[in-house]
Amino acid sequence: MSQVYDFHDHGAEASASGGPHRGLLLLELPRWTMEYGAGRLVDLLPGERELGAGRPVLVLPGFAADDRLTGRLRGHLARRGWAVHGWGLGRNHGLTEQIVTGLPRRFAELAERYDEPVSVVGWSFGGLLARWLAHERPDRVRQVVCLGSPWRAEGERTRATGMFERSRAKHGIVADAREIVERLRGPVPVPLTAVWSRSDGIVPWRGCTVDERDGSDGHPPAENVEVVSSHVGMVASPLVLSVVVDRLRQDPAAWQPFGWSRIGRALVAGTAS
Repeated sequence: MSQVYDFHDHGAEASASGGPHRGLLLLELPRWTMEYGAGRLVDLLPGERELGAGRPVLVLPGFAADDRLTGRLRGHLARRGWAVHGWGLGRNHGLTEQIVTGLPRRFAELAERYDEPVSVVGWSFGGLLARWLAHERPDRVRQVVCLGSPWRAEGERTRATGMFERSRAKHGIVADAREIVERLRGPVPVPLTAVWSRSDGIVPWRGCTVDERDGSDGHPPAENVEVVSSHVGMVASPLVLSVVVDRLRQDPAAWQPFGWSRIGRALVAGTAS
């Protein structure tokens, strides 16, 4: 059973059911409002402006979202020195022909322009697409950061599964959509960070966590970082913004595991500067 598309055709009623508690879903909008405001306040504080050193980052929106909804995250990263880009493909309608052909083209354009590996940050379904890009071009992806991305096929349904089915009927999906989903579920061949929240009101958090690796076995590291955030607020919450900055500044060849203590020291240093 898929967390995104109902490939087994359980029907519209089954597709619309399940997911986090309805109370968390109802709190998504008011929580996002507070998280967005808090995220804007963070950018009023002093910060290290050259952290990103001009390295490229591609940010992918969640399902039914577009580049406007990732603007807070992209602006935060740009202020800290990354060369940040939206995907430029309009609204994310899932595995449509436009996205399956347009996203690799957009990624290749950025990789060629900067002539170095590109970090990919994906929110919700955008994180699944980020995983797919890493499988397709592991030599050109620096690292992947997923924000509330339900990639596991565990039988738990999300609050958005019905939306995926309606979108499939309206916009269609590519013939090999199921193969793409199965491919992106494999171990990601680049450093991977999964950011997730127990209070996510859209997707079940267990489906967003990854099997952790520390990189000592020769395989790229993979780690989980838990935050307190709504699902929609993943691209605006100060906590999530701090995690993304900390992960993007890592050197894949000298990877350091995530630690909240380092975030605290960085915040204190930034306030004092």
